[in-house]
Amino acid sequence: MTRSMTMTNTPPTNVLSTRIADELRRAILSGELSPGERIRQEELAEQFGASRIPVREALRILVTDGLVNMVSNSGAWVSSLTQDECSEHYQIRERLEPLLLRYNLGALTDADIARAGELVELMKQAPDLETFMRYDREFHWITYSRVETNSLTDLIEKLWNTTQPYRRVFMKLVRSGGIEVTHLEHELLLEAIKRRDSDEAESILHGHIRRTRIELDRHPEVFAHEFDKSD
Repeated sequence: MTRSMTMTNTPPTNVLSTRIADELRRAILSGELSPGERIRQEELAEQFGASRIPVREALRILVTDGLVNMVSNSGAWVSSLTQDECSEHYQIRERLEPLLLRYNLGALTDADIARAGELVELMKQAPDLETFMRYDREFHWITYSRVETNSLTDLIEKLWNTTQPYRRVFMKLVRSGGIEVTHLEHELLLEAIKRRDSDEAESILHGHIRRTRIELDRHPEVFAHEFDKSD
Protein backbone atom coordinates (compact mmCIF):
# COMPACT_ATOMS: atom_id res chain seq x y z
CA MET A 1 0.00 0.00 0.00
CA THR A 2 1.42 3.44 -0.95
CA ARG A 3 0.58 6.91 0.29
CA SER A 4 -0.17 8.00 -3.31
CA MET A 5 -2.90 5.44 -3.96
CA THR A 6 -6.20 6.72 -5.33
CA MET A 7 -9.35 6.82 -3.23
CA THR A 8 -10.90 4.08 -5.35
CA ASN A 9 -8.22 1.70 -4.05
CA THR A 10 -8.45 2.79 -0.43
CA PRO A 11 -10.40 0.40 1.81
CA PRO A 12 -13.50 1.90 3.44
CA THR A 13 -12.89 3.63 6.75
CA ASN A 14 -14.62 0.89 8.76
CA VAL A 15 -12.45 -1.79 7.11
CA LEU A 16 -9.27 0.16 7.88
CA SER A 17 -10.43 0.80 11.45
CA THR A 18 -11.01 -2.91 12.00
CA ARG A 19 -7.64 -3.80 10.48
CA ILE A 20 -5.81 -1.26 12.65
CA ALA A 21 -7.73 -2.32 15.77
CA ASP A 22 -6.96 -5.99 15.08
CA GLU A 23 -3.24 -5.31 14.68
CA LEU A 24 -3.07 -3.18 17.82
CA ARG A 25 -5.05 -5.75 19.79
CA ARG A 26 -2.62 -8.47 18.71
CA ALA A 27 0.39 -6.33 19.63
CA ILE A 28 -1.01 -5.48 23.07
CA LEU A 29 -2.16 -8.98 23.98
CA SER A 30 1.13 -10.50 22.78
CA GLY A 31 3.18 -8.07 24.86
CA GLU A 32 4.74 -6.21 21.93
CA LEU A 33 3.17 -3.08 23.37
CA SER A 34 3.50 -2.76 27.14
CA PRO A 35 1.17 -1.29 29.77
CA GLY A 36 1.48 2.48 29.83
CA GLU A 37 3.21 2.68 26.45
CA ARG A 38 2.16 5.59 24.29
CA ILE A 39 0.38 4.92 20.99
CA ARG A 40 1.26 7.58 18.42
CA GLN A 41 -1.62 8.14 16.05
CA GLU A 42 0.45 9.77 13.34
CA GLU A 43 2.74 6.73 13.18
CA LEU A 44 -0.23 4.41 12.89
CA ALA A 45 -1.73 6.51 10.12
CA GLU A 46 1.55 6.35 8.19
CA GLN A 47 1.99 2.62 8.83
CA PHE A 48 -1.44 1.79 7.42
CA GLY A 49 -1.55 4.46 4.74
CA ALA A 50 -4.63 5.88 6.44
CA SER A 51 -5.99 9.19 7.60
CA ARG A 52 -6.46 10.00 11.28
CA ILE A 53 -10.17 9.11 11.10
CA PRO A 54 -9.85 5.28 10.93
CA VAL A 55 -7.01 5.43 13.45
CA ARG A 56 -9.18 7.28 15.96
CA GLU A 57 -12.04 4.84 15.34
CA ALA A 58 -9.70 1.89 15.89
CA LEU A 59 -8.56 3.39 19.18
CA ARG A 60 -12.17 3.88 20.27
CA ILE A 61 -12.79 0.17 19.60
CA LEU A 62 -9.84 -0.72 21.81
CA VAL A 63 -10.99 1.64 24.57
CA THR A 64 -14.22 -0.36 24.64
CA ASP A 65 -12.16 -3.57 24.80
CA GLY A 66 -10.27 -2.21 27.83
CA LEU A 67 -6.95 -2.26 25.98
CA VAL A 68 -6.38 1.48 25.42
CA ASN A 69 -6.84 4.64 27.47
CA MET A 70 -7.58 7.91 25.68
CA VAL A 71 -6.83 11.24 27.35
CA SER A 72 -8.48 14.32 25.88
CA ASN A 73 -6.01 16.71 24.19
CA SER A 74 -3.18 14.41 25.17
CA GLY A 75 -3.17 11.07 23.38
CA ALA A 76 -3.60 7.32 23.70
CA TRP A 77 -1.78 4.76 25.81
CA VAL A 78 -1.89 1.03 26.32
CA SER A 79 -4.05 0.46 29.39
CA SER A 80 -2.20 -0.13 32.62
CA LEU A 81 -3.26 -1.05 36.14
CA THR A 82 -1.92 -0.31 39.57
CA GLN A 83 -1.43 -3.27 41.86
CA ASP A 84 -4.66 -2.45 43.71
CA GLU A 85 -6.60 -2.13 40.44
CA CYS A 86 -5.26 -5.44 39.16
CA SER A 87 -6.14 -7.15 42.43
CA GLU A 88 -9.66 -5.73 42.21
CA HIS A 89 -10.05 -6.91 38.62
CA TYR A 90 -8.95 -10.39 39.63
CA GLN A 91 -11.35 -10.47 42.56
CA ILE A 92 -14.20 -9.59 40.20
CA ARG A 93 -13.06 -12.35 37.87
CA GLU A 94 -12.90 -14.83 40.76
CA ARG A 95 -16.56 -14.25 41.49
CA LEU A 96 -18.06 -13.69 38.04
CA GLU A 97 -16.02 -15.93 35.75
CA PRO A 98 -17.24 -19.13 37.43
CA LEU A 99 -20.80 -17.84 36.94
CA LEU A 100 -20.12 -17.36 33.23
CA LEU A 101 -18.80 -20.91 33.06
CA ARG A 102 -21.96 -22.20 34.78
CA TYR A 103 -24.16 -20.38 32.27
CA ASN A 104 -22.32 -22.07 29.40
CA LEU A 105 -21.67 -25.53 30.78
CA GLY A 106 -24.91 -27.15 29.64
CA ALA A 107 -24.60 -25.67 26.16
CA LEU A 108 -21.09 -26.92 25.43
CA THR A 109 -20.94 -29.40 22.58
CA ASP A 110 -18.93 -32.61 22.48
CA ALA A 111 -16.68 -30.88 19.95
CA ASP A 112 -16.12 -27.98 22.36
CA ILE A 113 -15.07 -30.34 25.13
CA ALA A 114 -12.87 -32.37 22.79
CA ARG A 115 -11.08 -29.21 21.68
CA ALA A 116 -10.68 -28.14 25.31
CA GLY A 117 -9.00 -31.49 25.95
CA GLU A 118 -6.65 -30.97 23.01
CA LEU A 119 -5.74 -27.54 24.34
CA VAL A 120 -4.90 -28.92 27.78
CA GLU A 121 -2.35 -31.21 26.12
CA LEU A 122 -1.08 -28.48 23.80
CA MET A 123 -0.44 -26.21 26.78
CA LYS A 124 1.77 -28.89 28.33
CA GLN A 125 3.81 -29.05 25.12
CA ALA A 126 3.92 -25.31 24.39
CA PRO A 127 7.46 -24.34 23.39
CA ASP A 128 7.21 -20.78 24.68
CA LEU A 129 5.11 -18.49 26.84
CA GLU A 130 3.19 -16.78 24.04
CA THR A 131 2.09 -20.10 22.60
CA PHE A 132 1.00 -21.26 26.04
CA MET A 133 -1.01 -18.07 26.62
CA ARG A 134 -2.71 -18.34 23.24
CA TYR A 135 -3.80 -21.91 24.00
CA ASP A 136 -4.80 -20.94 27.54
CA ARG A 137 -7.05 -18.14 26.32
CA GLU A 138 -8.68 -20.39 23.74
CA PHE A 139 -9.22 -23.11 26.36
CA HIS A 140 -11.10 -20.85 28.74
CA TRP A 141 -13.08 -18.99 26.10
CA ILE A 142 -14.31 -22.20 24.50
CA THR A 143 -16.13 -22.75 27.79
CA TYR A 144 -17.50 -19.19 28.02
CA SER A 145 -18.86 -18.39 24.58
CA ARG A 146 -21.81 -20.70 23.89
CA VAL A 147 -24.46 -18.70 25.73
CA GLU A 148 -25.18 -15.07 24.93
CA THR A 149 -25.37 -12.88 28.02
CA ASN A 150 -26.57 -9.30 28.34
CA SER A 151 -23.33 -7.96 29.78
CA LEU A 152 -21.39 -10.63 31.66
CA THR A 153 -19.39 -11.99 28.72
CA ASP A 154 -18.31 -8.51 27.60
CA LEU A 155 -17.30 -7.60 31.14
CA ILE A 156 -15.23 -10.75 31.60
CA GLU A 157 -13.52 -10.29 28.25
CA LYS A 158 -12.60 -6.71 29.16
CA LEU A 159 -11.18 -7.89 32.48
CA TRP A 160 -9.16 -10.57 30.67
CA ASN A 161 -7.75 -7.88 28.39
CA THR A 162 -6.78 -5.50 31.18
CA THR A 163 -5.13 -8.21 33.27
CA GLN A 164 -3.37 -10.12 30.47
CA PRO A 165 -0.03 -8.24 30.69
CA TYR A 166 0.16 -9.05 34.39
CA ARG A 167 -0.88 -12.65 33.84
CA ARG A 168 2.02 -12.89 31.39
CA VAL A 169 4.39 -11.84 34.16
CA PHE A 170 2.76 -14.36 36.50
CA MET A 171 3.30 -17.11 33.93
CA LYS A 172 6.97 -16.15 33.63
CA LEU A 173 7.20 -16.61 37.39
CA VAL A 174 5.44 -19.96 37.55
CA ARG A 175 7.10 -21.41 34.45
CA SER A 176 10.36 -21.29 36.40
CA GLY A 177 9.05 -23.90 38.83
CA GLY A 178 5.29 -24.03 39.36
CA ILE A 179 3.78 -24.61 35.94
CA GLU A 180 2.78 -28.14 36.96
CA VAL A 181 0.13 -26.69 39.28
CA THR A 182 -1.38 -24.72 36.41
CA HIS A 183 -1.51 -27.84 34.24
CA LEU A 184 -3.13 -29.81 37.07
CA GLU A 185 -5.79 -27.13 37.55
CA HIS A 186 -6.60 -27.24 33.85
CA GLU A 187 -6.90 -31.03 33.98
CA LEU A 188 -9.20 -30.91 37.00
CA LEU A 189 -11.32 -28.21 35.40
CA LEU A 190 -11.60 -30.21 32.20
CA GLU A 191 -12.76 -33.30 34.10
CA ALA A 192 -15.43 -31.30 35.93
CA ILE A 193 -16.59 -29.86 32.60
CA LYS A 194 -16.77 -33.34 31.07
CA ARG A 195 -19.02 -34.39 33.94
CA ARG A 196 -21.07 -31.19 33.54
CA ASP A 197 -20.50 -30.67 37.27
CA SER A 198 -21.17 -26.95 37.64
CA ASP A 199 -20.39 -26.74 41.36
CA GLU A 200 -17.04 -28.48 40.99
CA ALA A 201 -16.10 -26.55 37.86
CA GLU A 202 -16.92 -23.23 39.53
CA SER A 203 -14.87 -24.12 42.59
CA ILE A 204 -11.81 -25.16 40.56
CA LEU A 205 -12.00 -22.08 38.35
CA HIS A 206 -12.35 -19.77 41.35
CA GLY A 207 -9.20 -21.23 42.89
CA HIS A 208 -7.37 -21.10 39.56
CA ILE A 209 -7.97 -17.36 39.20
CA ARG A 210 -7.41 -16.64 42.90
CA ARG A 211 -3.97 -18.24 42.82
CA THR A 212 -2.84 -15.86 40.10
CA ARG A 213 -4.09 -12.87 42.09
CA ILE A 214 -2.33 -13.96 45.27
CA GLU A 215 0.94 -14.47 43.40
CA LEU A 216 0.70 -11.07 41.74
CA ASP A 217 -0.04 -9.46 45.12
CA ARG A 218 3.38 -10.72 46.22
CA HIS A 219 5.19 -8.96 43.37
CA PRO A 220 4.64 -5.18 43.43
CA GLU A 221 7.58 -4.75 41.05
CA VAL A 222 5.35 -6.05 38.25
CA PHE A 223 3.43 -2.76 38.38
CA ALA A 224 6.42 -0.40 38.25
CA HIS A 225 5.78 0.92 34.72
CA GLU A 226 8.66 2.77 33.12
CA PHE A 227 6.75 4.67 30.43
CA ASP A 228 6.37 8.41 30.87
CA LYS A 229 2.95 9.61 29.77
CA SER A 230 4.05 13.22 29.61
CA ASP A 231 6.17 12.91 26.48
